[in-house]
Amino acid sequence: MSPFLTAYFTRLGWTETATATIETLRKLHLLHNGAIPFENLDVLLPREIHLDDAALEDKLLTARRGGYCFEQNGLFERALREIGFNVQSVLGRVILANPPQMPPRTHRLLLVEIAGERWIADVGFGGQTLTAPIRLLAEVPQETPHGVYRLLNEGNDWTLQFSHHEHWQSMYQFDLAKQYFNDYVMGNFWSAHWPQSHFRHHLLMCRHLPDGGKMTLTNFHFTHWENNRVLEKIDLPDVDALYEVMQTRFGLGVDDPKNGFSVAELAAVMAAFDTHPEAGK
Repeated sequence: MSPFLTAYFTRLGWTETATATIETLRKLHLLHNGAIPFENLDVLLPREIHLDDAALEDKLLTARRGGYCFEQNGLFERALREIGFNVQSVLGRVILANPPQMPPRTHRLLLVEIAGERWIADVGFGGQTLTAPIRLLAEVPQETPHGVYRLLNEGNDWTLQFSHHEHWQSMYQFDLAKQYFNDYVMGNFWSAHWPQSHFRHHLLMCRHLPDGGKMTLTNFHFTHWENNRVLEKIDLPDVDALYEVMQTRFGLGVDDPKNGFSVAELAAVMAAFDTHPEAGK
């Protein structure tokens, strides 16, 4: 086993033998969602987000930080490939907010082929991300530990939807065209630097739990969800509380010399937003 896989399995808490089967993929997918939180803090600090193997390993494994789709699915793709899976990244266009025009390709997800069947895996879409792979089949509702999803297909285009309050909400549209490393670099740069990118205007964090629940953080607002119900909701009183919640509830590493961050650095980030729970009262 490579040092990378050893470090990856340690972060996930994986202790079994990993083989290129759908059972392994399902288990690793859920463990990844629970162990490595989705977060966009480096966009806000601001720090450049690098997508090469060494950078992803240093940040998400050694420093025990999280990341967004280009990082999360980049790390997951490398792990799956080293295990022996036939896997490739594809790029999607996020349509969750029903944009008036088709947006650029700014979401990275994975296409995995196992025993002649194709599956979509995605550990990097925040609060609504898949927590299990789904078959690449159109019009078939598919259960995951955290909700029901389906794919629509029209020509070369696929659309992922999730079931939300008895209707289907589109998340992103993608095709299966081959992508290259610089395609991810371009989408990553746009997501981190485009002035209107939502990653630049909010602190976002999510961790999915094995019991079907999840924890989300939007600026100072912490929510613990259980089966789409709010189990716990807290407006954190200050940056110290926010810093603590990141560590205790999301398992985020903060002490690494290169990829960590201090309370003072976090305070500088949060001061840029008029989002403190006391603001506006």
